[in-house]
Amino acid sequence: MNYQPQDFLPIFVQLAAALAFIVATMLATHALGPKRHSKKKDDAFECGIESIGDARTPISVKYFLVAILFVLFDIEIVFMYPWAVNFKQLSWNGFYEMLVFMGLLLVGFLYVLKKGILKWEK
Repeated sequence: MNYQPQDFLPIFVQLAAALAFIVATMLATHALGPKRHSKKKDDAFECGIESIGDARTPISVKYFLVAILFVLFDIEIVFMYPWAVNFKQLSWNGFYEMLVFMGLLLVGFLYVLKKGILKWEK
């Protein structure tokens, strides 16, 4: 198929309408909204807890390790979806490749368990 620039006009019209709506809404809320400032209203507010102390308090490394492990083992799904969609075309060779991939992930998970990274009480 040969696309012409005018074929993309509806997309650009939709994009322009969306941007115009966003800009108009922001301007309207700024112009019509109340402007009451006070020390209490201008304070930082985080999840219903008052901000007390320094924001740079030390955080346990375990939180970061669990987050990194979650991302690592969650990304495997990104590789498994295309494999599952093309399962019949990949035949046995694709099946063996996925077994190797899952085996490597299992070895990594067993290493994490052996190191005790997922244990919270230590």
